Amino acid sequence: MGGGPGGGGGGNMESVALVAPVTALEFAGDVLLAGTGPEVVAFRLSGGGGPAAAAGRRSVLREASVLGLRAERGPGAARRVAAFGGRWLAVLAVRAGGPDGGAQLAACGGGAARELGARVWEARWTAGGRLALALGAGAVALYEWRGGGRWLQRASCGGAGALRCAVLAGTGWARLALAAGTAAGTVVVWRAAAAAAPRQRLRGHRGAVLALCYSAPRGLLASASEDRSVRLWAVGELGGGDGNGAGACLLVCYGHGARVAAVALRGPHPVSAGEDGACLEWDGGGGVRRARRGHRGALRALALLPAGGRLATGGDDGGVRLWRPRRGRAGGLRGGGGGAGRRCCPPAAAGPRGMLAAAPLPGGDEALCALAGGDGRLLLFALSRPGAAARLRPFEGAVRGLGWVPRPGLPPAAAAALLASGPDGELLWLDVAHRPGRAPGVRLMGRYLLPACRQRWHTCAAFLPRAGLLLCGDRRGSLLLFPCSGCSGRAAESAGITCSGTNPGGEGSSSESETSRLVHKGALPLEAPVSMLFGLHGKTGVTSVTCHGDYIYSTGRDGVYRQLRLRDQQLEVLRKHRPCKGLQWIEELRFTPDGDLLVMGFHADNFVVWSSRTGENLHCIPCGGGHRSWSYCSSPLAEAFAFIKCGDVMLYHREAEPCDQQVLLASLHGREITCVRRLGAVEVPGHATFNIFVTGSEDTMACILVLSECSRAAVPLARLSDHVSSVRALALASSVGPGDKGFGDEGLSVLLFSAGGRAQIECYRLLCARDPASESAVACQVIHVGSHRLDEHWERKKNRHKLIKMDPETRYMSLSVIPGTSTKQLPMPWKFLAAACSDGSVRVFGLLEAARKLVLVAESFHHQRCVLKVEAFLYTRAGGERRHLLCSAATDGSIAFWDITSPIAEAAATLQQAEGEMQPLALGTPLLTVMAHSCGVNSLHIREMPEGRYLVASGSDDGSVHVCLLEVALGGGEAAGGTCLHVLERVARPCAHAAHVTGIRVLRPDLLLSASVDQRLTLWHRHPGGLDELSTTFFHVPDLAELDCWEVREAGGQLRYYCVLCGQGLEMLCGMAPPRAPSTRGSPVTGQVSSTHPAVVLCPSPQPL
Repeated sequence: MGGGPGGGGGGNMESVALVAPVTALEFAGDVLLAGTGPEVVAFRLSGGGGPAAAAGRRSVLREASVLGLRAERGPGAARRVAAFGGRWLAVLAVRAGGPDGGAQLAACGGGAARELGARVWEARWTAGGRLALALGAGAVALYEWRGGGRWLQRASCGGAGALRCAVLAGTGWARLALAAGTAAGTVVVWRAAAAAAPRQRLRGHRGAVLALCYSAPRGLLASASEDRSVRLWAVGELGGGDGNGAGACLLVCYGHGARVAAVALRGPHPVSAGEDGACLEWDGGGGVRRARRGHRGALRALALLPAGGRLATGGDDGGVRLWRPRRGRAGGLRGGGGGAGRRCCPPAAAGPRGMLAAAPLPGGDEALCALAGGDGRLLLFALSRPGAAARLRPFEGAVRGLGWVPRPGLPPAAAAALLASGPDGELLWLDVAHRPGRAPGVRLMGRYLLPACRQRWHTCAAFLPRAGLLLCGDRRGSLLLFPCSGCSGRAAESAGITCSGTNPGGEGSSSESETSRLVHKGALPLEAPVSMLFGLHGKTGVTSVTCHGDYIYSTGRDGVYRQLRLRDQQLEVLRKHRPCKGLQWIEELRFTPDGDLLVMGFHADNFVVWSSRTGENLHCIPCGGGHRSWSYCSSPLAEAFAFIKCGDVMLYHREAEPCDQQVLLASLHGREITCVRRLGAVEVPGHATFNIFVTGSEDTMACILVLSECSRAAVPLARLSDHVSSVRALALASSVGPGDKGFGDEGLSVLLFSAGGRAQIECYRLLCARDPASESAVACQVIHVGSHRLDEHWERKKNRHKLIKMDPETRYMSLSVIPGTSTKQLPMPWKFLAAACSDGSVRVFGLLEAARKLVLVAESFHHQRCVLKVEAFLYTRAGGERRHLLCSAATDGSIAFWDITSPIAEAAATLQQAEGEMQPLALGTPLLTVMAHSCGVNSLHIREMPEGRYLVASGSDDGSVHVCLLEVALGGGEAAGGTCLHVLERVARPCAHAAHVTGIRVLRPDLLLSASVDQRLTLWHRHPGGLDELSTTFFHVPDLAELDCWEVREAGGQLRYYCVLCGQGLEMLCGMAPPRAPSTRGSPVTGQVSSTHPAVVLCPSPQPL
């Protein structure tokens, strides 16, 4: 990272944290090395298959990503590793005895990476510690890296074509051989000593060959291709022999859903990693022996450790995972319908519409059973003595719902709570006591009334011990909250239940007696719910409710689970989670002691147990679907899943074993990061200050994460999965810091807006606080505030598949919170948000956080083409009068300025009168339109200056930077008519960058920062005559999408600027603020365009400039 031509002014930026795709992996003894961007990360592997730990990180290549790592084989605690990528090569030493007993990375051969002049495809250690290299254009070379570096021997292989990958074999130059994969799908083999003509050509792939792996002891070569296949070839010894009879294709493996990026050999069997995110092990017949999934994006790197069978994978999500072989036996299904079972009760006891529910008692030897019939009868008995039963008839009609609920306060070994739903929505709460040798005792505790709907019965329930409330989920998808604190007193006053049972002397001597009725249940009133969320999970019903910590979790057949909290005896939804694609039916959640959350549900006809920590399916059992009765049980020794199929009880059983994967580097996003914003900083005692960021991606996710300067790595705190398409824009509002009312002294509170494809906007309240007990030392609570979609009315239409959708799929390209709207000037505390839309409109939305309403209030189609950027700013006159101004930029290079004061005031008044509903207003026409660029404006920033002036900076697709100095003046008359703009100065730098300028910030009036897809970050000194380049820094994030900046003043008073960039990765850089240069007026620098307009008054009518 160095300064550019004008770097004499200082201000160079340096990288302090980086998250990049993992492009190389290698085992070096008991250390795993991962190449991520220009850096190499080391992980220390503990003996005995225990957990690995991060040991060190070092930047080794200057302007290239590490595409390969090759460790020198041999004994000793220190290993040398060659790291290469592009035209660069560096040699590292991996030594034991680093910090905390880990590995230490040190540079060898002078310490600096060397540029070799040709692309390095492969490296191999040879005798004497030299390196054999496979270079671009089919060249093979022997390189002495020590000292200044020199070529020992070099040969060019004829007929190579365009190479895509290579592998080397042999120890000396005479036996050195090269196998290279070409873009034409052919694998070509040469000898270095006779490189004029290829020794072998292996044909069969129908796409470019992307990866190769050679096993010398077996003479096998594995190849991976763009055609989604893996092939195994018998090639013999690459570096010796005449090659006669070699080159036969032994195996063709198809199973990946995308290109295969890496391949390795485990004995005679290939192991491959593809861009579909799967790592597949193949058997001898070309079938998939085992599939490993868990990464969020495409896989790029793969490494095998022969000793112990461990496997490492890495990919575009920036994550590294270590996989261990499974030692236990695979689980299997067996039927239990052939044997003779013991009949617990007569077949007629339940009738044709009966249902059974059982509650195991502690110890595992006894259980309480409830059997309900279609005629309203209820039979309660212990499993060991079904003849001693309590017989009730609580309803006149059929029992619709039946289930046991754990109740705090009851002795678990002797009693349990039973809930039964009858006709007309009546719900009964019964306490059932186990009495050995006698019929169970029954006591009516409460009666509740479910809301009127077609499917009016409960499906699940849970007691909230701290609040004295009963939470129920019903078949209509609603959550209901009932009081239960006062029920025990009323139950004691009532006469109770008269139960008649059979003769306790024995089952054989029993005779049925008349079923007792709950004759005194009328003494208890029907309780209505104190809180209700109607249809929360749709019409398919609620499947479970769970209490964990201070939160409530509910699941449903809509494929999501929701997190709620209880406030003033009211249920409040915080957020919803969609755990994984394809899981459309969620049945239950289980929290494990080690902090993992297991999601159990059904995908098609399979029962799935999904791990939130690792992001993979732990179990996938074919059972026929979720409509059948089932049960899942796990213990430290075994795991079992039982279900009924065709009248048989089927059992899946597997011995328990440790998790076979460990997450070494956490995954962020599976696809490109499109936007980033800094939320703020949280101070944790004993740690450095943590910067909190939020990122949005094309993978439809938004992620809140901690980016640490100490570890140079990112740790995700929370993921937001409410978007149905890509997240393209983020905006922040109402940041609350330490000491503010409503929040503690240890964190921050931020209102987050996210938007993207399918015209969807989501709003969240984020509460970040320190949590020293967690791995990240910071915890983040997410509260979903509101959402808005332009096509909500379309989603509610019936038979919409028969209609033509006139409105195209609109995307939100940019968001900006309008400042200064939550003031006494407005009747209610509405917040307003401006959005740039792909359909050519500028839209303004209003948010009332207390009512969780997000409403479209105004719009304009002035631009008539895609609007790329919006920025809102506030002008305040000395007397306190305000003007809300908006700046919008489109694909034609124009920048428009609007006065939206009147529309906002009118919208606030209308929303108050219409209770949050209104027709969108018209924004009118802009005050001023400036043609700043010749094509699309990809970056825009406005900075307020003294005396009512504003500096507007923009960057374009053509690589230019434009700066405009405006002055706002207020005259008499109406709000819009009295606002005037004075253009004082314009400066343009036509060729500021070699590619699109996708990020720009005005750091101070004389200092600008711009970033481009050319991976250059440039500081500019602004003066009236133009822009002068101060420094240029290379950053390591390809396809830059956006940047965000902030400043930190250190204890000594020095000002430091920070910026974070996103694209194919995430990088944070910092630099000291350069000294202020004296103001100079003179002729502009060659290639710049500047102009000055003294006191040019531009008022309401649109005037292109």
